Amino acid sequence: MLRPSVAKISSRAVPALTRPASAAATATATASAPKVSKKEGDISDAFVSLSGAQRDPLPDRFRRLKCDLVRGREAEIVESWTRLLRQLRKENDYIAEKGSDVIPQVDFADLESGCEKLQGEIKKRGALVVRGVIPEAEARAYKEEVEEYVRKNPHTRAFPPNDPQVYELYWSGPQLKARSHPSLLRVQRHLMSFLWHTSSPSAQISLTNPLTYADRLRIRQPGDASFALGPHIDGGSVERWEPGGYGLGGVYDRVLAGDWEGYDPWDASGRVAAVSNLYDGLGACSMFRMWQGWMSMSRAGPGEGTLLVNPLMHMATAYVLLRPFFTAVDASKKGAAFLDEGNWAFAGVDGMTSDLQGASPGHGQELTDELHPHLELARTMVHVPNIKPGDFVAWHCDTIHSVDKVHAGKSDSSVLYIPVCPVTDINAAYVARQRAAFRAGTPGPDFPGGEGESRHVGRPSEEALRGWTDGAGRQAFGLERLAVRDAALPGEREVVERANGILGF
Repeated sequence: MLRPSVAKISSRAVPALTRPASAAATATATASAPKVSKKEGDISDAFVSLSGAQRDPLPDRFRRLKCDLVRGREAEIVESWTRLLRQLRKENDYIAEKGSDVIPQVDFADLESGCEKLQGEIKKRGALVVRGVIPEAEARAYKEEVEEYVRKNPHTRAFPPNDPQVYELYWSGPQLKARSHPSLLRVQRHLMSFLWHTSSPSAQISLTNPLTYADRLRIRQPGDASFALGPHIDGGSVERWEPGGYGLGGVYDRVLAGDWEGYDPWDASGRVAAVSNLYDGLGACSMFRMWQGWMSMSRAGPGEGTLLVNPLMHMATAYVLLRPFFTAVDASKKGAAFLDEGNWAFAGVDGMTSDLQGASPGHGQELTDELHPHLELARTMVHVPNIKPGDFVAWHCDTIHSVDKVHAGKSDSSVLYIPVCPVTDINAAYVARQRAAFRAGTPGPDFPGGEGESRHVGRPSEEALRGWTDGAGRQAFGLERLAVRDAALPGEREVVERANGILGF
């Protein structure tokens, strides 16, 4: 076992990991390149566990990549890993005791001051619930409207096909109305800017102009056990370690240099250039989603087909990134003895494998107790609190999340998936392609292909959407020129002007 070194890493300078030159240009070119039309499919295609596919071993290039990532900083990484395991042990106990009570909640009527009061907890937990964003009756009516839309279009694809729970719908009236709702846009603007920040005034990002990402919807019925999506992280998987993925922006450099405490998950600067979808998977997200989220169309409580999160986003991210470099000394040990840092050794060059636990190209990052034992997922994945129609649930893009294995409630658990996306070059290029898909009635670029809703009876027109929303909503959909703030920093002004050019304005 490699013993920890007493050397410290400067908080002012972290060794730069090798990555291609001109990262931003490379990232934008990758995201903007023409895509081959995708095959038809559903949400199960995005995850190995849901699709029933075999998780094949990663090729040897990933072993070489892992060796390159840690070479010359082995001792610092061992020290960092040891500190992380000790801290996780304490925090896991706290989470297991508190459960859902650790998830911050604010009222929409008190959005700004409520978030300010809970800023520390939101920052630590990486998740929150915003109550009453859309009036309850209006949000519940969305669900009924979706069901009517499906009744008129029985050829709608869904998962599973014989008992639909997640629909391949992107352009239904409720989805368009919710995404463009002034109250939700206000929430998105606030969530982009009150914790997220940039470490450089020249960072090519706008934290004040939300862009729309057209995702699916869920109407999960009582008793369902098919949509048993376990703990996972979206936004790619192997890309987190690859120099041409998140490495383009140096997103996780501090973690991979042995300073996980110095890693700032709320700094958007590096994520501007990062590429999260190198393999063009079915449902693998290409846009930078600062927050993932959903708008509820139903009442749901813990165990009733709802969301669970691991509310230790910062530490859990560091653990997922470092886990592939360590192995158990004695795998036969149980409980605390197995998890003890003394039972885990740095693999070293000779013992390094290609494995990136739970990561497969073209799929989301999945996690299990077996692969990620120190996260103690069985007791640290906690339900979001009781939810009403019109509540918005948001979680940081790196937060581990899952859904109930079984919907044990007595009524539907229904949500519209709506993330929070800023203006970047990559995001603007995606919205331009997505706008064309909206006009054609086909799924957005990230999602399974086919005719989608192009033949659907009652699919709303662009004219209808323009009438439902205001200027901010039309801007979010790429239907009007994005506004530039008078007080915009140089980087923000440049990227918004460039985005307008990408969108044809």
